[in-house]
Amino acid sequence: MKIGDKVVYPMHGAGEITGIEENEVGGVENSYYVFRLPLGDMKLMLPVDKVEEAGLRPLIDAAQVEEVVAVLQAESEQVQGSWNKRFHTNLERLKTGNILDAAAIARNLSRQNAKKKISSGERRLLDLSRQILITELVYVCGKTPEEITAWVDEMIGVASTATDEDDN
Repeated sequence: MKIGDKVVYPMHGAGEITGIEENEVGGVENSYYVFRLPLGDMKLMLPVDKVEEAGLRPLIDAAQVEEVVAVLQAESEQVQGSWNKRFHTNLERLKTGNILDAAAIARNLSRQNAKKKISSGERRLLDLSRQILITELVYVCGKTPEEITAWVDEMIGVASTATDEDDN
């Protein structure tokens, strides 16, 4: 990996490697990749020697965008059980770093939230799944976060689900 590469960091989303920094943490000097995510101008750091362990992967290609579209437009999956069981099932799916899982979770929770407000825990998962999905599509499709957000909402069939602190 090198500066300028765009990669997906599971549980965070897609970002660009903008630098490599030396930092001391707990008395140990280490090299860190510095990532910038297109949403919220977030900066993440990952030790260079932890890249494999973290599950970084390349962006999907343009042809795979059609698979994402199909997932977003498909019928919602009904996960059985309490919100707590749904939360843990969805969290495990997000940890895989698979964009199709993130798309399915964003679709399911967005539609569920449009019908009846979801729990604050599920709301955090909805926001995280959308961040993972939208950041990758921003790079792959070459559009702004706002354009991708509106496009995703249109495909899911819900009004914008941007975080509104007053809803919680």
